[in-house]
Amino acid sequence: MKVDRFFLIIVLVLVVVGTSMFVSASLGLLAKNPKIFYSVLFSQLVLGLGMGVLGMYVCLKINYKFWRKYALLLFLGSIILTALVFVPQLGLTHGGANRWLQLGPISLQPVEFLKFGFVIYFAAWLSWAKNRVHDFKFGILPFAIMLTIIAVILFKQPDTKSFILIATTGISMLFVSGVPMKYILGVGAGTMLVLGSLVFFTPYLQARVKTFIDPSNDPRGSSYQLQQSLIAFGSGGIFGRGFGQSIQKFSYLPEPQGDSIFAVLGEELGFVGGITTIILYLIFALRGFRVANNSPDLFSRLLVSGIVILITVQSFMHIASITGVFPLTGVPLPFMSHGGTSLMIYLGAMGIVLNISKFREK
Repeated sequence: MKVDRFFLIIVLVLVVVGTSMFVSASLGLLAKNPKIFYSVLFSQLVLGLGMGVLGMYVCLKINYKFWRKYALLLFLGSIILTALVFVPQLGLTHGGANRWLQLGPISLQPVEFLKFGFVIYFAAWLSWAKNRVHDFKFGILPFAIMLTIIAVILFKQPDTKSFILIATTGISMLFVSGVPMKYILGVGAGTMLVLGSLVFFTPYLQARVKTFIDPSNDPRGSSYQLQQSLIAFGSGGIFGRGFGQSIQKFSYLPEPQGDSIFAVLGEELGFVGGITTIILYLIFALRGFRVANNSPDLFSRLLVSGIVILITVQSFMHIASITGVFPLTGVPLPFMSHGGTSLMIYLGAMGIVLNISKFREK
């Protein structure tokens, strides 16, 4: 059978738009440090896009049942890989966070492997438990144990945004698998309680919440990124300054090719470009859920749902935080923001979804 061509086209459009915006946003680096610019370009286009396209092709050819067979090994491997950032000889510290592994000239962000390792294993677990997910010890308890292990590693880095993404994805997968709503609401409330406690005891998270409540608070400090992002959107107007014409990416926006890339897009392509991009991600989600709905079995349905939910939630977390609708998270925009590891993993995951789409029900 053939893959879902419409889903493939959506992914390709997102990749083309994302690559174009990444190159444009990175011009700010070229003006400041050409060496870093070419290094970032190589990381994104060769290691991220090049290896990602290869990974998508390979995953497209691998029967999706392979992932169920090795789900536990993949999850445990991703946990170990993520924990290696604390090994002095391997871990790379940037901005006070230990989130990267330095392997010779290449740096990796292992949490990207953890996100999808979790989705694969949790899909395998829930499909194995089947009707027993209504039982606390087969549905909620395993999820709570997995989330606790992940929280210990990610809060230590610290990487709160990735924990939120994984927790949200896991709760959504519980819903898809048929876990009673009262349990899901309980898990959601417990997760919010943990995050609330974390904010209470963590100064940098408190600053982000204060910025969300009052964007004018500390405009030269914690509110600086949001202030510059709003200036970018305002400068873009309805139709934008034009592709490549952003001013804010030159020494104003922090991480224009990464955490602030949607602000660059809004300035260059305007309100119309921003809305069009949001619609693209919505179409991606809707078509992805259609693939999940037509999947041949429970595992494949949960796996596609988890992948689509993870990428969609991350997309809208980025867009919402950079427009002031949600507290700043620093989460990258899938298929667009700088991050060779994430782009490679995203595209590999798209190969899995496309492989499952070949087995869709008539």
